[in-house]
Amino acid sequence: MRGNRGRTMGVPLVAALVLAVGTTDTVWSRHMARHPHLHAVVAKHRKMRLAALDPTAIAPAPAASKRQNLSAARCDPTTFRIVLDVGHTAESEGALSARNVAEFDFNLRLAQRIAERLKADGFADARLLVTQGRSTPSLFRRVAAANELQADLFLSIHHDSVPNFLLENWEFDGRKSHFSDRFAGYSVFVSRENPQFGASLKFAELVGREMRAQGLTYARQYTLPVMGRYQRQLLDKDTGVYRYDELVVLRKTRMPAVLLEAGSIINRDEELKMSSPEHQAMIASGVATAVREFCDPRWAILGPL
Repeated sequence: MRGNRGRTMGVPLVAALVLAVGTTDTVWSRHMARHPHLHAVVAKHRKMRLAALDPTAIAPAPAASKRQNLSAARCDPTTFRIVLDVGHTAESEGALSARNVAEFDFNLRLAQRIAERLKADGFADARLLVTQGRSTPSLFRRVAAANELQADLFLSIHHDSVPNFLLENWEFDGRKSHFSDRFAGYSVFVSRENPQFGASLKFAELVGREMRAQGLTYARQYTLPVMGRYQRQLLDKDTGVYRYDELVVLRKTRMPAVLLEAGSIINRDEELKMSSPEHQAMIASGVATAVREFCDPRWAILGPL
């Protein structure tokens, strides 16, 4: 892992420290133009616009006393505020895929699909958080934005890679590239230092369960000694939830917080799946179901209430 202001595709872009990543096409579209080989694999993508966000256009978050108390009453999806954090930035793009596409592009595309699905399911206050700047400063901007918004839930979207020493060389489209087909799968991370760790773990387990229900398997390499400093404690062997206490966006946010590594883009086969709109829609459906069940546990038994 390593505008029309304020709305894109019907989803508000939030945070006083967020700027758009493009004025005509998304970063994904620009990368698709630079990587025409992916058109043979990926169905044609719609053009989408991200307008620069004026921080003053953001309505102030309700006072803490007026925010929902989820432990006291069933939550209302129309006011339940989930922040979908797009991992990394256009300046610090994260991992590079086996076919030389930046992780940030994958993160943005998937987060947009999840936001669309949540909106369609009635979560009108779902927010898409796109941050600019270098890696470390952007982490604290994300935390500040989520805390200022007094979000009910925070989900950071990422795609996985492996430590550099596990990479192998290959050439793709005339360019030197790296890959590792050794590992694949999603993984979910939580921090015990989050002030709402219990709720974070609950949501993480729901996400993992829904990924498994979609026929996906979790990445098991994080328990292996070969991962070195990237080795993590597995908290739930059924759903693929790992402990990662040091992650800033998980431990500094005041609301339940989870990070999802949706799959490995350094694995050549899985990268193609991650590029597929159908696969993205499947993950988005699983995440939306997990959010519904977190919002109201009765959903899993009774369906929409």
